[in-house]
Amino acid sequence: MKYYSTNGFVSDVLLKEAVIKGLASDNGLFMPEYIPKIPQAFFKNISGLSLPEISFAVACTFLGDDVDSLVLKDIVYESLNFDIPLIKVTDRKYVLELYHGPTLAFKDVGARFMARLLAHFNAEDNDQRPVNVLVATSGDTGGAVANGFLNVPGVQVYVLYPKGKVSHIQESQFTTLGQNITSIEVNGTFDDCQTMVKQAFMDVEINNHLKLTSANSINLARLLPQMFYYFYAYAQLAKAEDVCHTDIVVSVPSGNFGNLTAGLIAKRMGLPIKRFIAANNSNDVVYEYLQTGQYNPRKSVPTIANAMDVGNPSNFSRILDLYGKSYGAIAKDVVGAKYSDLEIGKILMDTFRREHYLLDPHGAVGYGALRDNLQDGEVGICLETAHPAKFKEIVENIIGEDVDVPQRLLALIHKPKKSICMSADFNTFKEYLLSLKCH
Repeated sequence: MKYYSTNGFVSDVLLKEAVIKGLASDNGLFMPEYIPKIPQAFFKNISGLSLPEISFAVACTFLGDDVDSLVLKDIVYESLNFDIPLIKVTDRKYVLELYHGPTLAFKDVGARFMARLLAHFNAEDNDQRPVNVLVATSGDTGGAVANGFLNVPGVQVYVLYPKGKVSHIQESQFTTLGQNITSIEVNGTFDDCQTMVKQAFMDVEINNHLKLTSANSINLARLLPQMFYYFYAYAQLAKAEDVCHTDIVVSVPSGNFGNLTAGLIAKRMGLPIKRFIAANNSNDVVYEYLQTGQYNPRKSVPTIANAMDVGNPSNFSRILDLYGKSYGAIAKDVVGAKYSDLEIGKILMDTFRREHYLLDPHGAVGYGALRDNLQDGEVGICLETAHPAKFKEIVENIIGEDVDVPQRLLALIHKPKKSICMSADFNTFKEYLLSLKCH
């Protein structure tokens, strides 16, 4: 399959080039020239398939022309060596727990898949210089990417994150590893970090010096694997509900909108989802678009659901492209919801007290949107994107009880932090990258 840029000036790019480059040379995001359909017969027996089996089938449908099937199978099965259970919370409301991977966040799926696919492509590349992965994080991406790429041969990772705007546990997951992982603490916002990364990809001098790629969801290899768990959620729901006669709604806590974009692509492939809910915190530029048809990016504001603190989500351009920039077409498949910190806390507390289910702040945004928008006859799935313990202080202050912290997180908390402090200035970042060895 060939890929093109959402900005329209780059086309006919192979998957290998799209993955290694990450960002198109015209500053656009890569999109497939078409969305392949998965055979409808696949859904008849999907409830009897495991997560890796479903994921491999979807991966073959999308990537099978570009990656040898045996290689692709190894990548899928090595990446998804954990479960993603669908939990019934109340009648017609389910939560898909995406936090059972190594860093207890949904981004483990995309990061682990991308690390293995990138290593495969890099080994085949004529340019044998190390790949330098640049990634901006508002929370969970940094830990997932750092863990996924830790000690991968020929790969160096640089994680940019906003100072004081990620939780202590999140920060520990990428600042304590060392080895081929370097953390850069930026005195600014996530949008500043993301802008610095994008500018680096567009800078000719940097690209002549270093072989760069991105591990944010702007990279297709991070984005596309996120389709897998939508299909797996459907498979689990098929065991619990009469899905042939039920309308399925999925609520997605949304920050940079990669997760929602993957869901929309899955729907285009044939997954029978009636509609999606884009659940926002106070960073509501896409919510505003869904209400008005106007897109007005602006500086992000900090919230207790920090991984969603994005004022100019990159993947929105992919959503626009997927729907031919038609506001009406998007609004048919996606509705919006938004919640303040006070409302997020109330949803989290109410769900814990009444349903005996503990959400993290991001999951609370998604669950609140599901609760408020689910209609009669519909069954809803909320994506729970991270373990509540990753936001221990926030969650404990809301529920007034201790939150158990898994051992894999406790092991990181007391390790020494290793990071480089930097201003939110591209020229400073450029000087740093040019100082790195290129071999």
